[in-house]
Amino acid sequence: MKHLISPQDLTVNELDDILALAGKIYRNKEKYSKICDGKKLATLFYEPSTRTRLSFESAMLSLGGSVLGFSSADSSSAAKGESVADTIRVISFYADICAMRHPKEGAPLVASKFSSIPIINAGDGGHNHPTQTFTDLLTIKELKGSLEGLTIGVCGDLKFGRTVHSLINAMIRYPGTKFVMISPDELRIPDYLRKEALDDNNIPYIETNNLESVLPELDILYMTRVQRERFFNEEDYIRLKDSFILDNNKLKLAREDMLILHPLPRVNEIATEVDSDERAVYFKQANFGVFVRMALIMNMLNIEDPYKEENI
Repeated sequence: MKHLISPQDLTVNELDDILALAGKIYRNKEKYSKICDGKKLATLFYEPSTRTRLSFESAMLSLGGSVLGFSSADSSSAAKGESVADTIRVISFYADICAMRHPKEGAPLVASKFSSIPIINAGDGGHNHPTQTFTDLLTIKELKGSLEGLTIGVCGDLKFGRTVHSLINAMIRYPGTKFVMISPDELRIPDYLRKEALDDNNIPYIETNNLESVLPELDILYMTRVQRERFFNEEDYIRLKDSFILDNNKLKLAREDMLILHPLPRVNEIATEVDSDERAVYFKQANFGVFVRMALIMNMLNIEDPYKEENI
């Protein structure tokens, strides 16, 4: 049985196959509307989510399947003290596949040890968010045409941002990737990630706290919010939350073909005036999330693409 806990759980070839299938579904959604007829997805979300939970639900419903689950720990038996292990043992009787979000790093991995159905990590604390990463990759591939040879700027909360961590770990596997890390000193990427992902793999990168100085170099600008929920100290959050704000004036420095991505939700790190710029693709990115999750669900349920041989 396959589980998806980290982006590294898939080989590059497996990931490319999922992205290719997601692209086909994106262009031919109706052809896949009955693929998961009779299948059930359980969404176990122990912390708040809008896009991720609803996009998983939309993905399964769009494949002709059904959905059950909960949207907060307070509405589950976790409020009574039930363990993740016991919860997934029971849910395995009710569903064919499970998407889990949890505030504690490693909780989906624990669930996978006790589950008899595939587990998809839908975000665990500040650790991993693989399906957001696959969404990011599909967005870049569809709009840039390739995942190779790109200079990617990641900006904002690089210390706690699980979407950034997952994106870095995924993109280092594609040739020619360069990173520009843009953050306050207090929110730089963790030392372990710098060493294990970048240094050990000889990936070129620079670190800076000046967004304007590096904008002209970027093919992709991946913006993130400073996350209140990851701070132990409210004063630190207030001091750092407005560190980097992208607006139209700064965008004058960027390339005409640069793409602006954001995992959402946005607070104020991207001014709303930027939304009308053709380079702002974060709402398209949210839409791509449904198609990549449709492809992933099919893959993890071992459902063959009936149109595999067709050029659609």
